[in-house]
Amino acid sequence: MKQTKYTGPGIFVLSSPSGGGKTTLVKFMKKKFSAIVYSVSTTSRPPRPGDKNGHDYNFISAEAFRKGIKEKNFVEWALVHGNYYGTPSSNIKNALKKGKSILLDLDVKGARQVKKLFPDAVLIFITAPGIKELSRRIIARGQDDMNTIRRRLKNAKEELRQIKYFDFLVMNDKIATAQKNMVSIYGAELCKIKKV
Repeated sequence: MKQTKYTGPGIFVLSSPSGGGKTTLVKFMKKKFSAIVYSVSTTSRPPRPGDKNGHDYNFISAEAFRKGIKEKNFVEWALVHGNYYGTPSSNIKNALKKGKSILLDLDVKGARQVKKLFPDAVLIFITAPGIKELSRRIIARGQDDMNTIRRRLKNAKEELRQIKYFDFLVMNDKIATAQKNMVSIYGAELCKIKKV
């Protein structure tokens, strides 16, 4: 007979195409649950006005980031527009050691990298009900020119093809419903019995 154990704290990874509403749900989960630690990513890009080190990102030099890669200090990382972004493995280990769950905000590639290293990680894909709605939301934000919007929508179509690698899909049509679904997923995962 297989042994069982209470799962307890877990690793929760949220991914979403632009306009899916991931940032809103991340903020909600951070506020709702004191037992959740948010994983602050590390980057080699310079801080922008208003950025707070240790809150928005942990800012380090490109040289220090490359050293971290060689020393396998990141569970996932990517080079985006000439700057490095990644999740230090210490973020996850420290949270779990303290008996806390950890919430990561990653793109689909980063999410899959985490899943390879931590098979029990819970991957949650957040999206709006269709490309038209994603497009409407991106345009409504008023942050991007048309070329950027087209690129974001092209990326969104590619990201939507990755849903099959995720454990849960949260359709963010009505924010209250999406929040309830996030709470349900989190609660169910904490109560799950793991066969060992």
